Amino acid sequence: MSLMIPAWVNGVLTPVEKLEAHEKGLKHKAISVFMICNGKILIQRRALEKYHTPGLWANTCCTHPLWNEAPEDCAMRRMKEELAIENIQLIYRDRIEYRADVGNGLIEHEVVDLFITHVDAPPPMAANPDEVMDLRWVEYHDLLAEVQRWPSRFTPWLRIYLDQHSNRIFSPDMVRAMA
Repeated sequence: MSLMIPAWVNGVLTPVEKLEAHEKGLKHKAISVFMICNGKILIQRRALEKYHTPGLWANTCCTHPLWNEAPEDCAMRRMKEELAIENIQLIYRDRIEYRADVGNGLIEHEVVDLFITHVDAPPPMAANPDEVMDLRWVEYHDLLAEVQRWPSRFTPWLRIYLDQHSNRIFSPDMVRAMA
């Protein structure tokens, strides 16, 4: 059974098969989560089996909501499915749109609901090997420096978020606190 995600076809939100949305570069819904603990952001390295951007570093969690799934419900579901993280408080930050080539003729044209979550200590977690091959905590400014130095190691959307939308994801006070 194929995964149907919300995408705009001729201006109308329609359920579309996920791969088709990427092959045609259709604008579609997505969510992204950034988990922050003691000034560090949890990033994940995508599993090598992923059909696009395998082995690249991304934010804590990102995916597409199912048809008729609320963004926050999707974010909570995928945090559990990808990382076995539950019982967190998500904070909605913003909605952004971007379009990026993700290789192999595939395009991410996403309307993304962005969430952050703050934790006092790293929560118990277990990476789903079908989704995630590695996890690490990194300070905000160190992440910016790594992306600047080795952009090909990071997903296009993480590079876009950090380059164009940091102020919409992380408040200035939060960035100062993560310095």
